[in-house]
Amino acid sequence: MSWNPSLDPICPEAGSLDDIETLIVPRARDLGAFEVRRALPAPKRQMVGPFIFFDQMGPVEFLTGQGIDVRPHPHIGLGTVTYLLEGEFQHRDSLGTNQIIHPGAVNWMVAGHGVTHSERTSEATRQGRSRLAGIQTWVALPEAAEERPASFEHHGEAALPFLEGEGKSLRLIMGRGWGEEAPVSHFTDMFYADATLAAGAMLPMPEDHEDRGIYVLEGSVIIAGDEFEAGRMMVFRPGAAITVKAGERGARIMALGGETLNGPRYIWWNFVASSRDKIEAAKVAWAAGDWAHGRFQLPPDDDAEFIPLPS
Repeated sequence: MSWNPSLDPICPEAGSLDDIETLIVPRARDLGAFEVRRALPAPKRQMVGPFIFFDQMGPVEFLTGQGIDVRPHPHIGLGTVTYLLEGEFQHRDSLGTNQIIHPGAVNWMVAGHGVTHSERTSEATRQGRSRLAGIQTWVALPEAAEERPASFEHHGEAALPFLEGEGKSLRLIMGRGWGEEAPVSHFTDMFYADATLAAGAMLPMPEDHEDRGIYVLEGSVIIAGDEFEAGRMMVFRPGAAITVKAGERGARIMALGGETLNGPRYIWWNFVASSRDKIEAAKVAWAAGDWAHGRFQLPPDDDAEFIPLPS
């Protein structure tokens, strides 16, 4: 659909550098088969809205027979948002889900009280060379939803709102923004979007969300006359009128934010919770390995191995 005409041609001023509350340079982590750049949590910023974890995966190229093999592992107290830029992989979980995800679609797995899942390159894709790149984020749940039953949603590319015009395009992955609302369920007010801007194109950030930030995937953006290259996350001060302008090579950014939670969260391994006691209980349950009767089960069609509790 066309770009929301209420946002153009008038855009707010680009703001000042004082409007950037936090500038985050992600930490690179080698996971063996590929590298990730982790922007959240950061030393000076645990969350942006409810987003508590932000990883850029790849890009990486696999030879024939190769791929990713993330063995079954547990989560509590969060929702995982998987969004690919290139390639595909296969999600399996203890709910019985078996879902291939492709670029432009979204997988939304809500762990709640507990869920187990694996992520692997499919056998079909391993038959030749392949590439993989994407973003995986965790959304911390409000306390009222931390103990809810686990759930899973997949929404294809065509189901997500898509705006284009004036040198920019934007796919709204979750939440509300720019006059649209995505079909993915959520528990707090939030927004998450993938935007591509031609050189010099401008994107106004929503002003009616408490927390707002961007991550530069490709190219560069200009804010208050300063240029920020790919691999940078900026978190803006609440209430500031912000417009992101693409540099000479254009830009691709992920925009995210929303309502802040009622307090910080504890993070240990794959567990997120509002109390340390909930983390400790999950550790005991996973270490027990009682897949038949315990808190955690393994994916029914991927139950030959699992990641043990870290020592």
